[in-house]
Order: sequence, then structure tokens, then C-alpha cells
Amino acid sequence: MITVLAGTNSFALQQAHDELARGFVGKHGDLALERVDGEEADFDRVNEVLHSLPLLATRKLVVLNQPGLNKTFAERAEEVFADLPEITDVLVVEPKLDKRTAYYKWLKKHTEFREFVELDERGLAKWAVAYVKGQGGSLTPADAQYLVGRVGLNQQRLANELDKLLLHGDVSRETIDALTEASPHSKIFDLLDAAFNGRAERAIELYQEQRNMRVEPQEILAMVGWQLRQVALAKTAAGHDLVREGKVSPYSARKAQAISSRLTLVKLKQLVHDLVVLDMRSKRQPLDLDEALQNYILNLS
Repeated sequence: MITVLAGTNSFALQQAHDELARGFVGKHGDLALERVDGEEADFDRVNEVLHSLPLLATRKLVVLNQPGLNKTFAERAEEVFADLPEITDVLVVEPKLDKRTAYYKWLKKHTEFREFVELDERGLAKWAVAYVKGQGGSLTPADAQYLVGRVGLNQQRLANELDKLLLHGDVSRETIDALTEASPHSKIFDLLDAAFNGRAERAIELYQEQRNMRVEPQEILAMVGWQLRQVALAKTAAGHDLVREGKVSPYSARKAQAISSRLTLVKLKQLVHDLVVLDMRSKRQPLDLDEALQNYILNLS
């Protein structure tokens, strides 16, 4: 059997990999597992491992990590997999497959293909509730959404934070605030909120916190743009459900709606335009983006 694990959700992909490898080793022993790094091993080495018989096991699992990075292997994959020994199973791990290639299309059609995509805010919140329940704890959907809004969309980081919170019992809003650090994305909302409330000093203080965490100005600019997008959605949502239709978490929706209520649509368009111009200038001419961004934030106040 050939199983392919693909997709950009590294956390879910790694979990699936560990589960499959652990199950196989548990049944056939450590000597039944062989790993090959597709980026480092040449084509002949990969081919040899796939077609050699196990020495001290009744079956063999070959784990190929990103073999598609080897151009020769990607071009000859169909030929290589066509005559595998019956006692050999293959686990192909490909986080970054190009869907336009013949290699991808062949894997998709002829293997047990499992793709792991990044979860959105809703998906992560739902996963967090199930994860905590699986560990014997409890987490309400509302608190799960709050946590995702606070720590961000990285599932590995979310899992780490949940493990830490579970050491203190059930996960609650109080323990989330006490034991987790707000992500850069979360704090950008606070920065904008401070700026639009005329608290320029606090806005700059939050900006400096980002820089002290070694977040680069270009990243901060991108985050400000992302948050302004959500504010724009809130401003123009009218009778639409921002959470359900806009796929924005309740936490982010509340933040965006609070900010949008203090801005006219004309002002919001101007802010977005100014940010786009600033981004273009930073890429086309010498510019102290750090200073320019702080001036942009001061102008918000």
C-alpha cells in the first residue's frame, strides 16, 4: 500500500505520520521501518530502499520524506512504484506538492492520498474543544474561540498552549488570560484600538512590543493590513453575519466591529490606501519602514 500525506498543516500531518509509523512498528517491530530523505538521497538510493527486502521482519514500511524534491524520482515515480515487493508499504510525506505536476496527479489517483489543510478560526476552535475533551478536560466553544483569537491560527502553538492550560485543570477564560501570551495578530487589534481611541502613546508602546519580539516592520504592516481588512468587512457587512459568512471568529468580529463603529467608510478607505502606498514605497525605494509605520500609527490617533 502507498499512502501519501500532503498539505500545509504541519501539525495534523505530523500527527498522522506518527500514528501510522507507530502502529506499523508496534505490529512489525523497529526493524520493519526505514526512512529516506528525498532531498538528500539520490534516485538510485531511494529506488534501492523501496525494492530491497526486509532482513528481520515480515513486512517493511518505507517512509519517504519529500521525495518529490528529487526531480528524477518525481519524473519516474509511476515506474518506481509499479513493481514494489508485496511485503513493502510506503508512506510518502509531501507538505508542498505542486498540483500542476504529473507527479501530484499520479499520487492523487493511484495512492491513498490524505491532504491536511490549515484550519480557519472556526475549525481550530472546534478542534480545540475536541482536543481538550480527549485529554479528559473541558473547554467551552466560546472560550475556545477566545483562545484562538488570542494565540493565533498556528495549530502547533495552540496545542502547546492547551497542554500547558490542561496542567492547571479545565480551560477557562481566566486561565487563558493568566497563562497565555497574546499573539502578534491579536495585539495588532489592541494597537489599532488604542490608536483610534486617541491613545497614541499606548499604540506606539504596543508597536514597540512587536519589535521587541523581533517582529519585522514588514510583518507588522501585513498584520495591520489584515486587521483593517476585517474592520472593512465589519463596516460593510450590513445585514450579513460576519462570523458565519465572513469566516471571522466571534472574538475578531467583536474587535473589528468596535473599531469600525468609530470610522467612516471614507476614512477607512483612506487608511487602506495609505497603507498600500506605504507597502509599495517600502519595496521600490529606500525607506525607513520602522519610522514610517510609527508615523502611520500616530496619524491614526
